[in-house]
Amino acid sequence: MSRDMINAICQSFAGAEVSDPWGGGHDAWKVGGKMFACMGSLSPGVSVKTDSIETAHMLIELGVGVRAPYFHRSWIQLPLDTPEDVLRHRLAESYRLVHKGLPKKVRAALG
Repeated sequence: MSRDMINAICQSFAGAEVSDPWGGGHDAWKVGGKMFACMGSLSPGVSVKTDSIETAHMLIELGVGVRAPYFHRSWIQLPLDTPEDVLRHRLAESYRLVHKGLPKKVRAALG
């Protein structure tokens, strides 16, 4: 997995936008102003949201990811060697969770 691949996947989601909110080369992917994926400038992977602390813990225990530094415990960081199918699934799931939590009016505007 590469930064370019992650950015290409995230860019394919409806209404997804990238920013660098903290400076220094971060890629923070958001939908409706809410983050669903983030990579630091020197990050060894991409951080994504899961549906719960329990899911994050289970994925960490299974070796899918590690605890995402600086994020809530429901987030995990996927390492650079994550298989592409797992990466696509986790990014899509993170996007879906954040999108689902947006107000109806915002979701409707995104298409």
